[in-house]
Amino acid sequence: MEKYVSAKLHGLRVTDAKLHYHGSVTLDPELCREADIRPLEFVEIWNKHSGARISTYVIYGDPGSRCCVLNGAAARTCQVGDEVIITSAIYCNTGEIIERKPRVLVFGPGNEVIDRLVYDVFRTEDDGLDMEIRQISGAG
Repeated sequence: MEKYVSAKLHGLRVTDAKLHYHGSVTLDPELCREADIRPLEFVEIWNKHSGARISTYVIYGDPGSRCCVLNGAAARTCQVGDEVIITSAIYCNTGEIIERKPRVLVFGPGNEVIDRLVYDVFRTEDDGLDMEIRQISGAG
C-alpha cells in the first residue's frame, strides 16, 4: 500500500477563521461531494500565501455557501482571503489509483469552480507509471 492523492480543492479562498471553535476545517458539502471528500476525513491544507501546512479534518458547513473556514488551531495559519490547496489521501495499491482517477476542483473569485480535472494515472508500455491531468469540464 502506498499513499496517493485522492481529491483536491485548488485555490479555494479562506472565508473565515474561528479560533475558539472545535478544530477542523468547515467546507461546503456540495464542493466536498463533487471532489469526493467525506465528513471527518483528514486533509492536508497548504496556504499559498504563507506557505503554512496543516493537517486537520473536514466538517460540512452550509450547502451552497462556498465556505472554507479554518477552526481552532488551524485558524492561526490563514487569513480570510488566503488561497489554499486542500488534499485528501488514500492508501491503496497502484491498480486502485489507476481506477480511481482523483478529482480536482480549481477555484476562482467567490470560490466558484472554474475548472474540473482528473489525475489520470496509467501504465506505460514498459509497465512503468505515468499520468496526465485531464480537464473534464470548465465552470458551472
